[in-house]
Amino acid sequence: MALFDILSAAMIFSSDTDHESVVSISVYAAVLCLCIVVGHFLGENRWVNESITAMLIGCSIGTIILFSSKGRSSHILRFDEELFFIYLLPPIIFNAGFQVKKKQFFHNFLNIMFFGVVGVFISFAIISAGSWWLFPKIGFNGLSARDYLALGTIFASTDTVCTLRVLHQDENPRLYSLVFGEGVVNDATSVVLFNAIQNMAVYKLEGWAAVHVIGDFLYLFSTSTILGIATGLLTAYALKTPYFGRHSTDREIALMVLMAYLSYMLAELLQLSGILTVFLCGIVMSHYAQHNVRDNSRTTTRHIFATLSFMAETFIFLYVGMDALDIEKWKTTKTRCWKTSFGIYSIILFLVMLGRAAFVFPLYALFNHMSSSSEGSLITFKHQVIIWWAGLMRGAVSVALAFSQFTVYGVTWDPVHATMITSTVVVVLFSTLVFGCVTKPLISILLPHHARENNQPHDDSANNDVTFPLLSLDGSAATAILQAKSSLSLMLARPVHTIHAYWRRFDDEYMRPVFGGPF
Repeated sequence: MALFDILSAAMIFSSDTDHESVVSISVYAAVLCLCIVVGHFLGENRWVNESITAMLIGCSIGTIILFSSKGRSSHILRFDEELFFIYLLPPIIFNAGFQVKKKQFFHNFLNIMFFGVVGVFISFAIISAGSWWLFPKIGFNGLSARDYLALGTIFASTDTVCTLRVLHQDENPRLYSLVFGEGVVNDATSVVLFNAIQNMAVYKLEGWAAVHVIGDFLYLFSTSTILGIATGLLTAYALKTPYFGRHSTDREIALMVLMAYLSYMLAELLQLSGILTVFLCGIVMSHYAQHNVRDNSRTTTRHIFATLSFMAETFIFLYVGMDALDIEKWKTTKTRCWKTSFGIYSIILFLVMLGRAAFVFPLYALFNHMSSSSEGSLITFKHQVIIWWAGLMRGAVSVALAFSQFTVYGVTWDPVHATMITSTVVVVLFSTLVFGCVTKPLISILLPHHARENNQPHDDSANNDVTFPLLSLDGSAATAILQAKSSLSLMLARPVHTIHAYWRRFDDEYMRPVFGGPF
């Protein structure tokens, strides 16, 4: 009889818990629909975009829940960093790689990789060292050495969504490619560096600690790259196999979706960078795999990936808006004085702006100095300001890394860690709302519509024969030597275009016959 009572009570408790979960998910789904509808009506607004709209709606819904629960909670669902990294982040990053304009991206590949990787390390160093030095001066103590290093990676991660929503690929493709590519590489580098810091022994901070961190970073970066490319090529080869999916669109779509998700999960299982893996998998699938399926499958997959990415982004920004009113974290925080809290927010924002400026303007000045003005490849100061501004906003990756470092399943009882969570949410809110609202007017002032049309960088790569820098087997030895000298000179003068030409020749002759793609 006692056992029966216990089982009955357990079933009743489970039923109540399931009912609460169903209600929470239903309300959240309704709020997501509201964000989509409101974002559609405000799509052409000068000051806001869909990300800002989702945050504002999240704050409004959080306020309603906070008052209806009499100050107990402002949440519909409890945020879990594993939920973000496993379910929400993969479709966002994969769609970024799948939809990227590959020609512009790879024409600027060296610049994107250089600024994306080196920029993260510069921002990481400035933010970590600056917070380590300035936080104690305003009376905030308690963070460990690992926490300060993690803080540098958390706020080195950018969110360029607001800027990309304003920039147009057709009007300014090169600037869009630089902002977009650097943003994705920045996020991947930040997560890889964050994981490398987690694996670092804190008591070995002196001596070879930096070398070990860089070594771990290079290992994670290279292995993640190989895994992403291999998964994409395997998918393309499977789809190119005769008769596979030729009578079933569902099989083709299912294989692409599952292999994309599998690439991310394999990287996480092997403790690699899932972001970098799934991004490169998306690029490879877009280049090869999608050309091995039928037209309706190709159209459907692009819409599926774009829809999943859009829903995940809206979900995240909506939650950040609600989390700003999490009364539990605010009660747990160590800083009861508003001056100390304001000092923490101000220091973080100042270091973010300083860290961004410390590499954008000097590195692009160096890039302009080394570039030939005849190529039309100079990045003007106005473009540099837009690139700098685009990286000031912080978003989903920063929130997820902060929760991963300072909470356990979204909950923390440590006042110092709770302070860092609330500080991260405030910085994300402020940077997205304030900086995001100014983005569209700023771009309109710096790049008027007529200037964006008339001052496009001249891309003469289309006029170059892809076989020009390649040696011909015909002709005399003297002709071959002259061609070799010309090829070497071209390689030194224009390395990106020359490497791209070699790659196109190799791709046409060896890769596409095996893995498919447009001819």
